[in-house]
Amino acid sequence: MASRRLLRWSGVIAALACVAGPVAAIELTASETAGKQIFLEGRSASGSSIAARVGGADTAIPGTVVPCANCHGADGRGRREGGVRPPDITWRRLALPYNQRLENGRERPPYDAASFARAITSGVDSGGNRLDPAMPRFVMAARDVENLTAYLKRLEDDGDPGLLPDTVRVGTLQPATGPLAELGKTVTAILRGTFDAVNAGGGVHGRRVELVVADPGADAAAAEAALRRLMDEDKVFAVIAPLVPALDGRLGELADAARIPVVGPLAQVSGSAGRFVFDPLPGLGEQLGALGEYAATALKLTNPPAAIVHPDEARSGAIAGALAERLARRGWSQVRAYAYVPGAFNAPWVGAAVAGQGAKAVFFIGRDADFGALAAQPELQKDPPWMFAAANQVGPSALQLPAAQAERVFIAYPTLPQDWSPQGAGALRAVRERSGAGDRHPAFQVGAYAAAMVMVEGFKRAGRDASRDKLVAALENMHGFQTGVTPAIGFGPGQRIGAPGAHIVGVDAQKRVFRPTGRYVRLDTVQE
Repeated sequence: MASRRLLRWSGVIAALACVAGPVAAIELTASETAGKQIFLEGRSASGSSIAARVGGADTAIPGTVVPCANCHGADGRGRREGGVRPPDITWRRLALPYNQRLENGRERPPYDAASFARAITSGVDSGGNRLDPAMPRFVMAARDVENLTAYLKRLEDDGDPGLLPDTVRVGTLQPATGPLAELGKTVTAILRGTFDAVNAGGGVHGRRVELVVADPGADAAAAEAALRRLMDEDKVFAVIAPLVPALDGRLGELADAARIPVVGPLAQVSGSAGRFVFDPLPGLGEQLGALGEYAATALKLTNPPAAIVHPDEARSGAIAGALAERLARRGWSQVRAYAYVPGAFNAPWVGAAVAGQGAKAVFFIGRDADFGALAAQPELQKDPPWMFAAANQVGPSALQLPAAQAERVFIAYPTLPQDWSPQGAGALRAVRERSGAGDRHPAFQVGAYAAAMVMVEGFKRAGRDASRDKLVAALENMHGFQTGVTPAIGFGPGQRIGAPGAHIVGVDAQKRVFRPTGRYVRLDTVQE
């Protein structure tokens, strides 16, 4: 009888587990939700100020600079940073019903609401001992303290969304209409094909990788709304290879605010600035930087008159400014920038100005047709300067140049076929065949496949009890990872570009083909 009851109860428990779904599905009260915002962001839901006093000088800084989760982690369990190991502040741990001996040897009794409030506002633990000086003392309203305490009591139940017992849900943003629709379809096919192969092999720690696709729309507002739907409605755990040019420059900010990992953003003009965004391959800014290093070291150009020609738009202007700063650190003091109207390069003044400056080096940002129009300016054909551009900005027009010009053109490629291992080439070929992606947009296929491989490896390293913070930590500690189709990928606490460099490729004017120089320039090894 007892064994029958046990079997019956085990069946009920199993059924409840299936119905319950992911741990992240718990509903928080208004107070707990407000406390979660304080915990993750250091901001009060009521709009009242939260300040933090830090160090022996009691310096006051905004609470948003040092929210609890920054040191203790989104799960509250603490993670070592430098020589400091923030303690576990889950309520279960804080309120254990007996005295605890801590790492520094002191003892304290269990916390209750009052002693916890005293700890975070006065820096004194439940036993009256001074807390570590690294622990900020927060100045906040009593209601905010109550809300934070309420959330800590639910913290262990509030798991990250998208992480189910048998599935990890991953989102992506891919255009379904407009000029990028075909490219979005190809990237989606590669991502699905890659995850299908992973799932066919048993998934990751027994979980299938499920891909959720959303259309980012036509502008930044629509793209941001689509990203929020992925997070709030589809409850994705992470975002993979989003193709959202409209959010370039803002993706890192949005990801950090939502504390959602993003791996492999495509069509970025520069590496994303954000703790939660990981770029396996370099953006346009890094590729141009590699070309600048090549010009200074391989071509031995020493402080030549140089021009940066870019579209008259904010993003390209920022890239041009960053490149000018990099060249200045190389001792190039004669660098000028020239802006043009993208798609309408009919201003001969640019070519005349560049030639009039006597430019010996020209760095180009823009579209292939505009590169051809610039190179066709009579002044630049008469006395051809060295010209540099990234591969996704220059195509057939570079192969149509006169020999005198073509031999002075160099292009940066994040990857080349020489990066491919036999296993990697075979795996990507199988994904192409399985997904029907064909050979369209090969560079973006490589980028999407590499991003998927990096994310899967991150899942593996994060473990069965993964969280977003653990995934970020796993990626930060990824070094020398071989995707099979790119240079080795490695990140770090301050490094969010996995392969921060580029292959340098020239032009064979006779055969009308691109010719690798055999040089790969890594920016993280450059002494500046």
